[in-house]
Amino acid sequence: MRRRRSIFRTDPNASPMINTTPLIDVMLVMLVMFIITIPPPTHSVDVTLPVGPPRDARVLDANRVTIDTADVIRWNEEAVDLAQLGLLVKQAAERPDPATILLEPDARARYLRVDEAIGAIRRNGGSKLAFPGIHSYAGLI
Repeated sequence: MRRRRSIFRTDPNASPMINTTPLIDVMLVMLVMFIITIPPPTHSVDVTLPVGPPRDARVLDANRVTIDTADVIRWNEEAVDLAQLGLLVKQAAERPDPATILLEPDARARYLRVDEAIGAIRRNGGSKLAFPGIHSYAGLI
């Protein structure tokens, strides 16, 4: 009588190593499919940055807007809300020589609050917007 062969290895000296190459291939295919299916970001805030060589950076009236980690917006060290910020920006923009707005959010300030502040500045005519001290965020990236 003929003995049936088992589909499992019966050799006790066989290697217990599992071939992981197909597992890695499947993982890479799934990763590519996941990256392809991620929707693109739909929210943006347009900020026009200067091009070309830097011009004379003389600031006649610099208004410093800061945002701290408690989401408090300050205009020249005075706490304001978004509506007041909009009015102050409008006054600064309506001058014969528009005032420069220096936006300095704290490195750990919430992105949403900074985005709201930039939106309020742009909606109310703030065309001269500067980001001094941006090099201090290099350690966080």
